[in-house]
Parts: sequence; structure tokens; C-alpha cells
Amino acid sequence: MNDEERKIVISKVSEYRQNESGEFHRVPVSPVNRWITIAILIPVVALMVVLGIFFFAAFLALLAVAVVVVGIRFWWLRRKIENAMQQPDDINRQAEADHTVIIEDAQIIEETEVHRTEQKKH
Repeated sequence: MNDEERKIVISKVSEYRQNESGEFHRVPVSPVNRWITIAILIPVVALMVVLGIFFFAAFLALLAVAVVVVGIRFWWLRRKIENAMQQPDDINRQAEADHTVIIEDAQIIEETEVHRTEQKKH
């Protein structure tokens, strides 16, 4: 086998092709092919834009819902903490009220006097 048979020539579809001398030259593209390409790309780009707007709107909606949920959770925790901080004062007031006993009706049953005398004298 000679070198020519061993070579694999890959031709790339593009606007440029290589000639025998190794230089690139521009291959003319027909106007029909250009218009067909544009006609295909316009709906594809429009569809991609619409899908992008849709997914961006969906993402924004989910983000808004998440922000509201987190905000409600923080509000709930703050409210719970404020209530917990106010309750010990109420409990202390109730405890003081429970320990204070007011006796309105009392009867003295027996009264005694204690006389102390000094027993030890030195």
C-alpha cells in the first residue's frame, strides 16, 4: 500500500475548503441555502426565547413562594420567642400572687405569754 491509500480524507462541511496546494478558499453558499437556514433558525430561536421566558417565570414564582414561606417561618419563630420571653414575667407574678396569702377572717384561739428569766447568774 502506498501513502495515498493510507490517507483518510475528512471533508468538513463549511464555508471553507482546502484545495490541493493547502490553501483555504471560500466555497460560495447559494442564496437558497442561506434563506432555508434563516427560515429554520427563526422559529427555533423564537421557541427557545419563549421557553426561556417560561422557565424564568416559573423559577421566579418558585423563588417568590420560597421567600414567602421562609418569611412566614421567621415571623412565626420571632412571635414564639416574644411570647416565651413574656411568659416568665406572668409566671413570676402568678407565683408571687400564689405565695401571698391574705387572711381576712381569723380567730385567735389561745394567747400565751412567755416570761423569760435569767437562770444563770455568775
